[in-house]
This record gives sequence, structure tokens and C-alpha cells, in this order.
Amino acid sequence: MPNPSLPAEAEIVERIQESESIYTLRLRMTDQAAHAAYAFVPGQFNMVYLQGIGEVPISIVSDPDDDSLLDHTIRAVGRVTRGLEQLRAGQRVGIRGPFGRGWPLDQACGHDVVLITGGLGCAPLVSVINYVVRRRERFGRLVILQGVKHTDDLIWHDRYMAWAKLPDTQVLLAADIAGQGWPYHVGLVTELIDRAQFDRDNAIAMMCGPERMMQACAEALLARDMAAGNLWLSMERNMHCGVGHCGHCQLGPHFVCKDGPVFNYTELAPLLGVRGF
Repeated sequence: MPNPSLPAEAEIVERIQESESIYTLRLRMTDQAAHAAYAFVPGQFNMVYLQGIGEVPISIVSDPDDDSLLDHTIRAVGRVTRGLEQLRAGQRVGIRGPFGRGWPLDQACGHDVVLITGGLGCAPLVSVINYVVRRRERFGRLVILQGVKHTDDLIWHDRYMAWAKLPDTQVLLAADIAGQGWPYHVGLVTELIDRAQFDRDNAIAMMCGPERMMQACAEALLARDMAAGNLWLSMERNMHCGVGHCGHCQLGPHFVCKDGPVFNYTELAPLLGVRGF
């Protein structure tokens, strides 16, 4: 079993500029045996290490059955992610992982799947979208709700348009601030929930994005009589070690890096919106 404290060397096979500040690194471990043995589930993350600078937790957005490359979509917001942004194909980084609890995809089989994301929260859930699309016969209706602050923040527009054309799939987009020619909803992503078409008695919802957004969405879904046990959230915290030792990501009794980042709503409801948590 690999030592979770030691980064494995990985080569950048491809770098994709998704938007002005968002990019995707497609990685392959230089140790072929380690790469072949690597396994993850959507929702888990790697610690991506830039030598001499540090490491950051980044969600894995590729499909778990795609054994060729590990994709990580990153927003350049800090010294490590800005350093990673400068790298090009052929250069190398370190990765530790996968860490944490992923999305409950086994539980979602046979159910309508409602995915709600805000901002770059779409990245952890893109792996779920890809997973469901590639195994379409296992799931019911697929509903995707994506909200961004400004229309310029929307990445993967072409992918959303392609997903919207799939059978039994609904895609709804929203922007708080609309640029010229924006044809979709102007306002909060929570305002799209009433337009979403799914069986509330046989649906599971997965959310990722700002906590206030997820809390508001959870309350809106509960108001539609969805069961609290069918609501799942992916939390972001300042994760350092990835194994629950350093305590930087503690959320009440939970370590987000180890117990999450995906939690059932019932586990977090008492903590959401509480100052200090």
C-alpha cells in the first residue's frame, strides 16, 4: 500500500486552459505500476505537490475507469495554484492520494440524480456527470443545475450543451451577473430548483460550491419534500495532511479530508450557517 505521506511523481501529459484563471492538468504517474494500481471514486481528491512551493487539495475530475490520465481542474488563486499554472506538458509534479469519501454513486443507482453546483464547484461534480453518462442505464433522470457569479466564469459551456441533448437529461444554467447575449437564467442557482424536473420520492441530490449556496439549495429541496438522507454536500476546508492528523480542516467532530469531503446533509445540518464552523 503506498505511503500516504509520500508524493508520487507524475508527468503533465496535457495542460488545458479552461478560462482566464482556470486550467486542467492531465497527469500520469511516472511509475507505470503505481499508475496502473491507482484507483479512486468520483468526489475524492489528490494533494498536488509543486516542489519548493507546497501542495494543495484538488478534486479528480476524470472517470475512475479511465486508466490513462488523472485530470485535475484548478483555479489559480494562491501561490501553489499560481505556480502550477506556469507548468507545461512534460514537467512534473507530485501527487498523494486519493483521499476522502467520494459521492454515493452506488446509492444513486436506480434514482434520479440532481446535481447542483456553484462556481468552480462544477469540477468535483463533473466526474459524477461523466460517470452517470457513461453508465446511463443504471440511473434515472439526470438534472444538472449550474450557477456562476458572472457569465465569464462558466467553463465547459460546450459540455453543458452536449449533456443537455442527452435523453432524460435536463441542464439549467444561471448567472448572478449576465454578460451580453446570455440566454439563460439571471439570478441565483437556487431559483432554478422549481424548474427542475425529477421524482422527489426517488431522487438523490449532490451539491458542491459555496456553503451558503448549498445550505439554501438543501432547504429548497427539503421544502419540496425530498428526504434529508438523500441530500449530499461536498465541503471545502483548508486541508493540509489529507489523513486527519493536522486538524486544519476540522468541521465540528469531522475532519473534512478524511470523513468527507462528501457528507450527508444529516451529518452537517447542525453546523451549517453556524459562525465558527
